[in-house]
Amino acid sequence: MPTYIHELPDWPRFRWDHDALALLLAAVRLRQGQLIGRMHALGFAEQEEAILTTLTEDVLKSSEIEGEILDKDQVRSSIARRLGMEAAALPPADRKVEGVVEMMLDATQKFKHPLISERLFAWHASLFPTGRSGLSKITVGAWRDGTAGPMRVVSGPYGREKVHYVAPDAGKLDVEMKTFLEWFNSEEKIDPVIKAALAHLWFVTIHPFDDGNGRIARAIADMSLARSEASSQRFYSMSAQIRVERKAYYDVLESTQKGELDITPWLEWFLGCLDRAFDNTENTLAAVLRKAEFWKRYAAAKINERQRDILNRLLDGFEGKLTSSKWSKLEKCSPDTALRDIRELVDLGILRKDAAGGRSTSYSLAGD
Repeated sequence: MPTYIHELPDWPRFRWDHDALALLLAAVRLRQGQLIGRMHALGFAEQEEAILTTLTEDVLKSSEIEGEILDKDQVRSSIARRLGMEAAALPPADRKVEGVVEMMLDATQKFKHPLISERLFAWHASLFPTGRSGLSKITVGAWRDGTAGPMRVVSGPYGREKVHYVAPDAGKLDVEMKTFLEWFNSEEKIDPVIKAALAHLWFVTIHPFDDGNGRIARAIADMSLARSEASSQRFYSMSAQIRVERKAYYDVLESTQKGELDITPWLEWFLGCLDRAFDNTENTLAAVLRKAEFWKRYAAAKINERQRDILNRLLDGFEGKLTSSKWSKLEKCSPDTALRDIRELVDLGILRKDAAGGRSTSYSLAGD
């Protein structure tokens, strides 16, 4: 008896209950349109900030789902530079960050271009610029070749692993991926949001690479969502919401891959997750508007570039406490200059000293 859906005789003829999904899909599509309308009503600067914040979150969280933590400032810097936005105060990104950003932007900014194997190979090579995943050497920019044995998704300590999934044999990948890519590039009459969910599941079930399959599957889904809106502007992050619901995400993937080709439960979960991603966009929008209002309020204030950079960091969600020593390190200036910058902002009523004093003196935005 088959263990996984790709072993079923009618694979990959997916089916689902259209009636069960109709109301949920209609609600998601309505919210999608409303969100785009609201974002387009923003000023150009606010739109840019919303897009930059969303894409940064998308890259960070898609990597976090796989247990990889990227530097937020580097991600934001790489995206800003590639989109022609201001990034003077941000640090340059390393090769790893640049590769992840390159893949995500290629998927979402060039969503009209066909998805072909060479494009997927380039994405994969971007994710693994050293040819290694951790300490292990992997096949990069090509389908896995099976030399390492069956492709298995496992968890648990060495010797007591739990096998969650076993992917198709490497020898089947050319045929499997040809079928998938022909379907993805076809003009089939299927709602693009449903197609995003289906493409995500289908690709990650084939699992064609040695590593990076989850991140590439989410990039393909984002590409399909961009097609559903006919826009490269991203105002919500599906990956950020999947990160919040990571356990449920892996649970529904596993149960679907071990089930039948009726994938209604997966589609219900995907649409629900997307709906909840729209909820979180409200937080992004609120932060963007707060930032815009802040700079309007202090438009006439004499604020130097060091101060502007730190204030933007605070408005974007500064991690930890802001001290004069952190200021000095971030802005590459002397402790005396850092303290002078801080005192000027305190005198302007922009910063306030936190309750704890002495050597642990820290500062926050006065309005927080």
